[in-house]
Amino acid sequence: MKDVAKLADLSVGTVSRYLNGVKIKEKNRIKIEQAIAELDFKFNPMARGLRTNKTYSIGVLIPRISDVFCTQVIEGIEEVLDPLNYSIVVCSSSDSLKQQAEKLSYLKNKLVDGIIVMPVNSLELDVKNDTESEIPIVLVDRLVNGSELDAVVCDNVNGSYSAIEMIIKKGHRKIGIVSGPEDISTAKERLTGYLRALNDYNIEINPEYIVYSPYTKDGGIDAFTQLITLKDRPTAIFTTNYPTTVNSMKCMMEKGLKIGEDISLCGYDQTDLFQLFDPALSVVVQPSKEIGQQAAKILLKRMNGNTEMLPLIQRLKTHLITTDSVKTIF
Repeated sequence: MKDVAKLADLSVGTVSRYLNGVKIKEKNRIKIEQAIAELDFKFNPMARGLRTNKTYSIGVLIPRISDVFCTQVIEGIEEVLDPLNYSIVVCSSSDSLKQQAEKLSYLKNKLVDGIIVMPVNSLELDVKNDTESEIPIVLVDRLVNGSELDAVVCDNVNGSYSAIEMIIKKGHRKIGIVSGPEDISTAKERLTGYLRALNDYNIEINPEYIVYSPYTKDGGIDAFTQLITLKDRPTAIFTTNYPTTVNSMKCMMEKGLKIGEDISLCGYDQTDLFQLFDPALSVVVQPSKEIGQQAAKILLKRMNGNTEMLPLIQRLKTHLITTDSVKTIF
């Protein structure tokens, strides 16, 4: 900075203000940028971090980078942090608890200012160690049992309930569900919504219609196949996340079954892909970008020392798109 200031014939303070995003006189900005170009000056945020105790970097740890929902959450995070000149370090745990622990350690060693985590499951996260490190952490999509961490999640119970209620009101009584793993809070809440809707409408719960599946890239294939090969198969099936929905649609096409005629289908997580089919898919829509945005805003507050209402659990509303993928059978 001293070299830039000398060449530009300005004070080091003026150069420092420019590098930190403070508005300066236009003529001084031009001088500084010309000096930076001539000297090939490279701003080093890590070096600044040694002086300020801040690196202006945020860690984001997700189960799978390939998951559409995860990428949309990251987009929301970036929309909040990019204007503030924060960089984002994205890591994948690959649905592995071991990798989750390793990646958390990696991010802390990188001296990130905060971490946003979508946990592998709701049973295990090295919460004590993370809390002691004094790095603020915000969970997204999934809660962790016994933790005192901030979180941004959706109202999964009512989201699922609304889907099952819609299916019931279209005349269906034999309704199957491809539920997620029992150790993930999100999956448990969506199953709760399913069961609550059936109970409220006095529909007997058939254990054969409840099948569990991992929330992975290939998740849902075995579970959906199990449901459609039952002797008394469901007339409608509710799939509870993006991969299980996509794979269920793929199974139907491979078996020559038409959505909304042979079997009614309702999914979870909205993408443009689902609306390209004929019929378009009925789906519970999560505000994925807003999840990322709200998580980033909470993290910024914690990084700035605001501990009000800690832990803060923010639940966002879902909404239901209803199409002819669920047939009326009255």
